[in-house]
Amino acid sequence: MSTENEGNAVPPAPSAPPVPVASPDASPQGTAPEGNAQGAPRPPVPQENPATPATPAGQGTGTAPAGQGAAPAGSAPDGSWPPPPQATPSYGSYGDGAAYGAGGPSYGGDAGSPGAGGPGAGWGASWQQPAPKPRGGRGGLVAAVLVAALVAGGLGGGLGYTLAKDRDDRGSTTVSAPDSATQVKRAPGTIANVAAKALPSTVTIQAESSDGEGGTGTGFVFDTQGHIVTNNHVVAEAVDGGRLTATFPSGKKYDAEVVGHAQGYDVAVIKLKNAPSDLRPLALGDSDKVAVGDETIAIGAPFGLSNTVTTGIISAKDRPVASSDGSSTSKASYMSALQTDASINPGNSGGPLLDASGAVIGINSAIQSTGSGGFGSGQSGSIGLGFAIPINQAKYVAQQLIKTGKPVYAKIGASVSLEDSSDGAKITDQGTGGAAAVESGGPADKAGLKPGDVITKLDDHVIDSGPTLIGEIWTHQPGDKVTITYKRGGQERTADLTLGAREGDS
Repeated sequence: MSTENEGNAVPPAPSAPPVPVASPDASPQGTAPEGNAQGAPRPPVPQENPATPATPAGQGTGTAPAGQGAAPAGSAPDGSWPPPPQATPSYGSYGDGAAYGAGGPSYGGDAGSPGAGGPGAGWGASWQQPAPKPRGGRGGLVAAVLVAALVAGGLGGGLGYTLAKDRDDRGSTTVSAPDSATQVKRAPGTIANVAAKALPSTVTIQAESSDGEGGTGTGFVFDTQGHIVTNNHVVAEAVDGGRLTATFPSGKKYDAEVVGHAQGYDVAVIKLKNAPSDLRPLALGDSDKVAVGDETIAIGAPFGLSNTVTTGIISAKDRPVASSDGSSTSKASYMSALQTDASINPGNSGGPLLDASGAVIGINSAIQSTGSGGFGSGQSGSIGLGFAIPINQAKYVAQQLIKTGKPVYAKIGASVSLEDSSDGAKITDQGTGGAAAVESGGPADKAGLKPGDVITKLDDHVIDSGPTLIGEIWTHQPGDKVTITYKRGGQERTADLTLGAREGDS
């Protein structure tokens, strides 16, 4: 029942007039001419002033079916065969008057056609006698054609190739579009326009270790000297004596070498050998100004399919993510990531995440996958949960790698638990390798922090675990001043400290 009629009695659907019993004497049609199908006599040709047909035996005289309007005076349903089609009820609308399934074709055809459910044609609408048609059985033929079309549509997938092949054997029937159609101009800001400008500045990276192991990733042009920014886990196989190549969408391939890599940030910089002089670096945006809901465009080589463009939005910001490449020797990378629902798959790693203007706002780095059960670069596909390193952080890291070849990390000088938690980041009782949990003379020590303290905020960002704290610290640079909120003995306290520096991944 339609919700449009909720609370009102629903009258019965109109029924078709009863079919008169075939009688040679009563039939006004006479003998069917030759060529007509047996049992389908022609309807009578309407006259200018047709006489009122006799009322078939057993049929009421002028009483309309319940729920219908009264029939016009002196008229009765046409007794000819076939009987007029039954009026199709209009499937109800929701309370706002929009038809159920609005936006798609309505049941019964377009508005205004027989059975369309046009204005006033819902349940309880009066049945109107259709105008006589010049040829018998036409309505049935149309229905049969529609059914045939639906059946053909269902078979189309199976028959398409065979029919096309037959046509190719007999000669092409392809119709060419006018030449003017090829001169399509994409307006600035469209996805096609952004992709056309960005693709020539992206590369597909092949990394191969000395023993032949390797994989595929993506990178983008960082400057005119031939530096390419990508993920650390994309080039990790080629760091020690391996081989790197970078291929542009034009098909030009260049050998490359690793300039520097930061495992903790998951950022790396490679440089093209014999770099061309016409390199066009991608413009860098401001990831701090990104808002949830902003459009995103990702470029990469998912599963080796180079130069793939996908789109989505920024789903969340400051998402704490710990990822790794899955190897036994890999250390975790930590980021306060941009989350996007743009489709990202293995091979997209290292590629640019662009905003609607075409500026890079992040480096695609990790996905959440039901197959892998966690963050990483396993071979499971996208479920709409992709994560990118904010470009403001990646830019700083890339510049350090180009300058010194080594990453520089901000630090507070305290060891925190990496176990899952929702209470905060707890300073451990002992540091790595038996070292002190709070570095003597370090930032945390100077701020008065002690083992057992639980850090719950860094500036205005909520800290719910150790990885979250690390990722948030690494969005800053050494020398930045931050405010730490922590709990000790159930009491909340705050402390201001200046972040220190640590060089290298060791």
